[in-house]
Amino acid sequence: MSNAAYSPRVPHQHQQPPERREAGPVTFLELGQLVAETSRPVPRAALSTRAAAGLWALRIFVVLVSLMVIYTFVVQLR
Repeated sequence: MSNAAYSPRVPHQHQQPPERREAGPVTFLELGQLVAETSRPVPRAALSTRAAAGLWALRIFVVLVSLMVIYTFVVQLR
């Protein structure tokens, strides 16, 4: 690969080929490793009381707005 593809402002040790810039660590796993890692359950996050209350408020808000959108859609059908 030629050096013309790389920016001269970036130090050499930080340069990566363009096809590797978007690749995450999951892309380097074999199929069996990927299945094993994705089938393992993730433990519940430890949240503060304020964070839990905020998430519940957000859930209630989303349900209410969804009901409003559904109601408006049904009313417009008539």
